[in-house]
Amino acid sequence: MNITILAIESSCDDTSAAVIANGIVLSNVIATQAVHQEYGGVVPELASRSHQQNIVPVVHKALTDAGVGTSDISAIAYTRGPGLLGSLLVGASFAKGFALAKKCKMIEVNHLHAHVLANFIQTPTEHAPKPQFPFLCLLVSGGHTQIIHVRDYHDMTIIGSTIDDAAGEAFDKCAKMLGFPYPGGPFVDDCAQGGNPHAFEFGKPQIKDFDYSFSGLKTSVLYFLRDKQKYDMHFIENNKEDICASVQHTIVEILMQKLVLASQKTGIKEIVIGGGVAANSGLRSAITRYGEIHNWITHIPPKKYTTDNAAMIAVAAYYKYLGKHFTEQNVSPKARYSLDEYFSHSS
Repeated sequence: MNITILAIESSCDDTSAAVIANGIVLSNVIATQAVHQEYGGVVPELASRSHQQNIVPVVHKALTDAGVGTSDISAIAYTRGPGLLGSLLVGASFAKGFALAKKCKMIEVNHLHAHVLANFIQTPTEHAPKPQFPFLCLLVSGGHTQIIHVRDYHDMTIIGSTIDDAAGEAFDKCAKMLGFPYPGGPFVDDCAQGGNPHAFEFGKPQIKDFDYSFSGLKTSVLYFLRDKQKYDMHFIENNKEDICASVQHTIVEILMQKLVLASQKTGIKEIVIGGGVAANSGLRSAITRYGEIHNWITHIPPKKYTTDNAAMIAVAAYYKYLGKHFTEQNVSPKARYSLDEYFSHSS
């Protein structure tokens, strides 16, 4: 039986469509929205309007690139949440209309579930080894920082999470203090390449178990810069590379300390990462380095599959299709949508 799925991702400010056939991703098209840069963050109303403009041409290109017609589609998948409600509504509405018109199955996907399964993306030219169950996934993005115990494609438990800010938000807020445009995380990463990661020390939280906290780090960086600039108004400009390297080193070390603890307590040595911050060079290097120290088997997705994309939605939908986890027309998008709630609906 041939299974061909059209997948839609519209959780934030990127409109993306992908086609997967029998587990192989044939296309992955992304339209980004540069309009938010001048506002220093994503403007929900502008994002939803841009999705409305982009979704039809993006889907058309995804189908064309895959060499697939609408009549070949077995199911259409879409991101139900979490995300910006207006953006999610555009993707969900398109999926519902397509499913009705083509009389095909419909599959809802949780955005976080998809980030985990991005490590299973296979294309005609990319065949990286797939993670073996069970494994631990460090999921790090602008809105989420979690350690997830993954037992199967549809059996996952969050064992650690941030109690306040996410790591990606910490990167962006620190970047703003340094004068970088939005989104600032990639600028910090680039600037850190020429700096000394041990030049400056910033506060690290003492949180129990596998949980995280990044609000204190942001405050530590803020006060550090304020105090230094009292005596040298050009301090940031003259030390930007070292500041970026030190901030990045601190965030990565906080992430890795809890991941090491989780691996030790669970006995799991199969480790994967996912989410937008998984594109950070410092984190990618740390996963490899710690893997060698602790005898982990590590999996790092290509950078293009760490940020929001429909290929990961397609992979998650493919495994849901195999399990016959389909969605009805009356299901609504959810801005807040935990993995626990999601899997209770899918079981």
